[in-house]
Amino acid sequence: MKKKKIDKPQLALNSSLIDTHCHLDMKAYEDDLDTVVRDAADSGITRIITVGIDLPSSCEAVALAKRFPGIWATIGIHPHNAESGNPETYRRLHLLAEEKTNKVIGYGEIGLDFARNYAPRPVQIAAFGTQIDMAKELNLPIIIHDRDAHDDTLAILKSHAPYPMLGVMHCFSGDLELASRVMELGLYISIPGIVTFNKSESMQQVAREIPLEKMILETDGPFLAPVPYRGKINKPEYLLHTAQKIADLRGISLDEVARQTTANSENLFCLPSGKTGR
Repeated sequence: MKKKKIDKPQLALNSSLIDTHCHLDMKAYEDDLDTVVRDAADSGITRIITVGIDLPSSCEAVALAKRFPGIWATIGIHPHNAESGNPETYRRLHLLAEEKTNKVIGYGEIGLDFARNYAPRPVQIAAFGTQIDMAKELNLPIIIHDRDAHDDTLAILKSHAPYPMLGVMHCFSGDLELASRVMELGLYISIPGIVTFNKSESMQQVAREIPLEKMILETDGPFLAPVPYRGKINKPEYLLHTAQKIADLRGISLDEVARQTTANSENLFCLPSGKTGR
């Protein structure tokens, strides 16, 4: 029996999207990474930011950014890996960011995860604060992971404010009130494919009501594939479905979502303008 063809939202030729958070170094992509990157570009996702979660993945993110023109890298220690943060690790991350040819445009993902507690909470908190300070020293925006730790995350962010190079709450999982408090710090809100899930009413409210000028988009691939690919490996090209859902929620066109979120991402990560689209 033939698989049912899934209709893909279509961007205008002068529009493009940026996947601001993907983990292209992970095993899920290793067999067909070239195809994944090409299919993304063909679909209008012309730039992808691949995100470091520890020293090895940060090094791999840099390697991928050097290999592909449309890929940029971030570096950092994820809260799950907070115990690997030590002076030598931070020194090497600092060196990665300092080398201009490495295409490092952000610091993260960093933050707190009290859902899994793979690292003790005091260790996560210490690593988060240390890395915020490093990001400021390196003049990089921060990419924040916050899971089941809203109050502590916000308290740490407030204690380290202001953020002249800005930052983003990645894979936002809070409500509209939390979004407002995050935006008051000058930070962006990143919407993942979860917004397409039927029971994601709180995230859909956030996506509908926050200023579009404060929103960026991500896949968090290979995780959290949007409907109609839920449960499968998430790919950058699927960002189209997330963007279309946001357009539907706000009653605007897909291209308007693409134009504004792309401009926001360029501003946040100091990326060159992609005015010509594809």
